[in-house]
Amino acid sequence: MRSLPALAAAAVAATLLLAGCAASPDPSATGAAGDCTPAASGSASNGVTVTGDFKSAPKTAFTGPLTVDTTQRTVVSDGDGDVVQNGDVATIDFTIYNGTSGKQVFSTLDEGGTQLQLTVDDTQFIPGIVNAVACSTVGSRVVAVIPPAEGFGDTGNDQLGIAATDSMVMVADVEAIVPIRADGEDQPAQDGFPTVVLDDTGAPTVTVPKTDPPTTLQTEVLKKGDGAVVADGDNVTVQYQGLVWGTGTVFDQSWGQGGPRTFPTTGVVKGFAAAMIGQTVGSQVLVVIPPDQGYGSEGNSAAGITGTDTLVFVIDILASASAPPAATPDAG
Repeated sequence: MRSLPALAAAAVAATLLLAGCAASPDPSATGAAGDCTPAASGSASNGVTVTGDFKSAPKTAFTGPLTVDTTQRTVVSDGDGDVVQNGDVATIDFTIYNGTSGKQVFSTLDEGGTQLQLTVDDTQFIPGIVNAVACSTVGSRVVAVIPPAEGFGDTGNDQLGIAATDSMVMVADVEAIVPIRADGEDQPAQDGFPTVVLDDTGAPTVTVPKTDPPTTLQTEVLKKGDGAVVADGDNVTVQYQGLVWGTGTVFDQSWGQGGPRTFPTTGVVKGFAAAMIGQTVGSQVLVVIPPDQGYGSEGNSAAGITGTDTLVFVIDILASASAPPAATPDAG
């Protein structure tokens, strides 16, 4: 089922790098939280030259083909932030090259790109990608050389132009560790809204009133964060759960489905965007969305939503960043 958020460049990146494309991971590759053992460097990763500023497009040079048996990782510049542990969600910008040809095949730093929220879990993402980031400190730039067995396996990736025999070279900037739940101050409940109970992980259970839904967009702040204000057009990282007012059926959520997602406010239905814009990072909001600000009269049959369904979302706003500016045509 397609999630409510439209796919942004980061979501495309995440799709390309999902572990389902890869071979079985080495269970010893990442340690338990608090016992982190980084992937070792080697002659291949040490032989990759990377220049440029952190969080800017890297200039990368190496002589291919690069061949390794396991992922090699070299720290280009060491940050002074917290260590990214197994299970953490890390914000990264990254650039990938074909390890045979040296050609750049993808970068979140290209025009229109946005960071990836990477769960450090090699059952969710390609093991070599996880091994490149795991145990790095926030603020670090690392380079990794990833063999096919810890990359796209024996199928390669036609979309990226990586054959089954090609290694990958990845330059990653580890920018932040994202909280997995809103940490703002609890706010008083408002009458007439659905009630929300959180479990120990922060995942919500929503109970919808046995009444007709409101006919206009209604928003309730459940927790008030003290972070940055979300602006229209920002790329926002959230946890969310969506359900139908009349049935209480959950039709989409990030909880238990891969964790936080990142997407632009311009890439979601109007009511979802309106619930985020103007709120602060760290906040949890509940929004009731009438059909005209949701999926309209056509609904969303794939999600089991009819054209008359009112939607309810609980949204934890975890991070927000300005989207890259559009390119300006050269004067001529």
